[in-house]
Amino acid sequence: MKGSRPFTEEEIKRVSQSFNGKYEVRNRCMFILGVKTGMRVSELLSLNVGDVWEKGGPVDVLSLRKQQVKGKKEARAFPLNQTAKDAIRELVEWLSWNGGITPDMPLFPSQIGGERITRIQAHRILSRAYDAAGLTGKVTTHSMRKTFGTRVYQVTKDIMVAKELLGHQSVATTQKYIGVGMDALRAAVDAI
Repeated sequence: MKGSRPFTEEEIKRVSQSFNGKYEVRNRCMFILGVKTGMRVSELLSLNVGDVWEKGGPVDVLSLRKQQVKGKKEARAFPLNQTAKDAIRELVEWLSWNGGITPDMPLFPSQIGGERITRIQAHRILSRAYDAAGLTGKVTTHSMRKTFGTRVYQVTKDIMVAKELLGHQSVATTQKYIGVGMDALRAAVDAI
């Protein structure tokens, strides 16, 4: 979303701790996977348990099918880090306690049995968490994706890696995601 900003590490911690209630585990996992995979909210919500859980544990590489990707361009796959795997493990355990799991059930079920959370529900859940965490500025569901893209670029300094992981068609789109933050501007000026 145009104008949405990425989260700081401190904000990620505060949001992660702001979830509560019956669906706390589900909602926290949705947020963590958003910031640790860079998936769009629609991609997150399209996941089934079998997409992330095989042979008694989280997958190492998450594969999105063509029909799950924006514009149905092409399937994409990316590795999961330990934080994402831990969130998946916690969610699958929670789902098991709340009625059992099957590979084809939604990873993020709504309160209505067997249904998926809608994009509107995800927006409300995340907006409440952002408010509870005291976040200010333009934070949206898309901020999770921007956070991922920005972090990947900061760590690798390789825009092609960020482009590939975000599933962008062009580097120009990736450049808009990573932007140039005030910290980078200040560091450049201080180095002169």
